[in-house]
Amino acid sequence: MKIAVAKENELGELRVAQVPDTVSRLVKHGFEVWVEAGAGIGAGYDDAAYEAAGAKVVADSALLWGEADILLKVNPPTKREDRAEIDWLKPGATLISFLNPLSDPTITQQLAQREVTAFSMELIPRSTRAQSMDALSSQANIAGYKSVLLAAASLPRIFPMMTTAAGTIPPAKVLVLGAGVAGLQAIATARRLGAVVDAFDIRPTVKEQVQSVGGNFIAIDLEEKTEAEGGYAKQVGRDTQERIRQGLSPYVAKADVVITTAQVPGKPAPLLISEETVAQMKPGSVIVDLAAESGGNCACSEAGKNVNYQGVTIISPTNLPSTVPANTSQMYAKNLLNLVKYLAKDGELQLDFEDDITSSACVTYAGEIRNERIKEALLVVSG
Repeated sequence: MKIAVAKENELGELRVAQVPDTVSRLVKHGFEVWVEAGAGIGAGYDDAAYEAAGAKVVADSALLWGEADILLKVNPPTKREDRAEIDWLKPGATLISFLNPLSDPTITQQLAQREVTAFSMELIPRSTRAQSMDALSSQANIAGYKSVLLAAASLPRIFPMMTTAAGTIPPAKVLVLGAGVAGLQAIATARRLGAVVDAFDIRPTVKEQVQSVGGNFIAIDLEEKTEAEGGYAKQVGRDTQERIRQGLSPYVAKADVVITTAQVPGKPAPLLISEETVAQMKPGSVIVDLAAESGGNCACSEAGKNVNYQGVTIISPTNLPSTVPANTSQMYAKNLLNLVKYLAKDGELQLDFEDDITSSACVTYAGEIRNERIKEALLVVSG
């Protein structure tokens, strides 16, 4: 069975779906591995490293896609006039990548029409069994770390308390909104840099996790159920959202740094910080909005831009994992390796749709869309 590793062509994407170490493991498991020429350059891996790991480096993109039994990628395939990647896939091939199926279900529809078996890495279940395949978590972990570095570099003061002959500098106050994987890593990183950290999440069950990495948990009394299936945060009603904004406002106003990570899969990011609240912050304060790509947790955010609002810097990075491509590629490659090994038996994919991991992540099979939520999203898109 031939596994192909495609080169990412999106602007600013430096990650790669496999690194030489994981390629060598695939080869040892009996797979033939093709890697598109230059696929790993952005992450620090040249073609020679892949060849040394046992891969065949292929310069012809269409040939690599067309010959693949399993194609591994980071981002969804394109269907542009100048690069019709979906049309390059042969019927019956398997694609494994991030597919963004709930926000952009048309790509999933096109893959089904092409009779491609597709696995969406966003839909790997959050379970102990699937932990080693959970790419959302692996990428969010690095994003949470990098968000703190961005904030520290932009803040006109240091994070730790410092006692000197010239006086004592108090520690910076950091507020983290959303205590998922990215939020917890942000808390831990800010604490390591010496800041005092408060954190909020609408799920009260994460309080102990926040405290375990050194954060102080902010409790806001919410009457609505806030946790969805799989442990994700649930989209809440307008009244609850307003109660959250009002409850957080004094904490935001006192913070030197606010890092927001709150997102709801397939939904716009919840608005947690209003313009009025930003205006109450001290000049020089920094907000890093990791939810900017899905609408933003801050009313002043503009995806991909740094905004100065009344002296407050709002940083809204897009694709933050790609700014640390060596490590995020290593982690993502291992996620894919574990998934392929899980699905393959005796060198062939053997899909058991009674298994929760296979059933959750497989979005197209035999020309059909398997996920009901994606079908519903398609109905919305088609009107």
